[in-house]
Amino acid sequence: MPIREIFKQTLSALWESKLRSFLTMFGIVWGITSVILLVGLGIGFNEDQKEHLRSIGTDIAILFGGKTGMQAGGYAAGRYVRLSIDDAIAIQQQASLVKTVSPELRRSVAEVSQWNAANRPIRGVWPEYQRFRSLKVEQGRLMSEQDEIEGARVILLGADANRQLFPGKPVIGEPLMVNGYRYIVIGVLAKKKQNGSYGSGPDNTQLFTTYSAMARDFPPPERPGVIRGYVNNIVVEPVSPDLHEKALDQVTRIIAERHHYDPNDKEALWIWDTLQGSKFTERIFGVMTLFFGAVALLTLALGGIGVMNIMLVAVTERTREIGIRKAIGATATDIRRQFLVESAIITVVSGITGLALGVGVCLLLRLVPLPDFVPHPVISLAAIVSSLVTLTAITLFSGTYPALRAANLSPMECLRTE
Repeated sequence: MPIREIFKQTLSALWESKLRSFLTMFGIVWGITSVILLVGLGIGFNEDQKEHLRSIGTDIAILFGGKTGMQAGGYAAGRYVRLSIDDAIAIQQQASLVKTVSPELRRSVAEVSQWNAANRPIRGVWPEYQRFRSLKVEQGRLMSEQDEIEGARVILLGADANRQLFPGKPVIGEPLMVNGYRYIVIGVLAKKKQNGSYGSGPDNTQLFTTYSAMARDFPPPERPGVIRGYVNNIVVEPVSPDLHEKALDQVTRIIAERHHYDPNDKEALWIWDTLQGSKFTERIFGVMTLFFGAVALLTLALGGIGVMNIMLVAVTERTREIGIRKAIGATATDIRRQFLVESAIITVVSGITGLALGVGVCLLLRLVPLPDFVPHPVISLAAIVSSLVTLTAITLFSGTYPALRAANLSPMECLRTE
């Protein structure tokens, strides 16, 4: 029988059981859409978390003083390690595998503009800090090396700090009283998507100034172990991700030598390694994406079972028709081909519809503003290919068995069926 005639008969048979055919096809459509959407969301979560980590800094490490846990060089265990500006200078001069370094001095002090007042955290840093911490200005400029050398009283405002201190007002070049000193606002930072931080909070809430100005104007109150030159932490950037571990080993040894403790003492210096954090996060969301994809493919496979079910029902309902066709000359190949084409039409039409729906939903969600914790799904070529491969397997599996069963029926048995 010509394939065109088989195609017409198949469409006629599907039309006679519209609701059953629609429900079966819906299972395939939903399965394909689920694969594309769930995998896209998994990849979107992964990319979103990477972006959030980049807002803290790419390939950097933040060093915090700890408490020695081992005896070394005649010194007892249990000593506090207080980092200082001299430690940052030593790292800068001696650590050949460190590209840049910056001390960080943090205080919460009173800020007063002509419009409002606040008591927000302020950080004193070296200018290179702005680059490897991904600080970008929306207005004005960043701090320069000359500002640091001169100890200039200049201020960068985070997005939230600007909104409070200068609500809708001109800000660049305006004075801001910081702990009684007159500073000049030189820039407003672009708003960051940041779900993690250290110290005193996200960058949007902070103010930034030169380390030299902050250490001079409002150093932390001196107390046992905290003297002039004390810093809250030191941020380092290795020369490359490949040398990240070796660079941190260099830094650890320099600090250990300066503070007279064993370099293997893990309690003396606490290090937040953003590169390791990024790798760990990527593994978590990679597994989550695989889980989403597996669930979606299982849903698609269940849709394939539905296709096989409807084809087996069709064989049972059309047993007499099969007998008549065989009696007037139809071969087993003709019967098998008809049922294979029928299952192929169901799966192919459903698959194309599901593919279009899944891609369309992903594209539509890109145009819709979503909450910060919900990423925009990414259209994944791997998800589309996996869906099509699974769909092909479903077509062959769900159509072959019913088609063989129909083809193997004898005309006499078929004609005796009521």
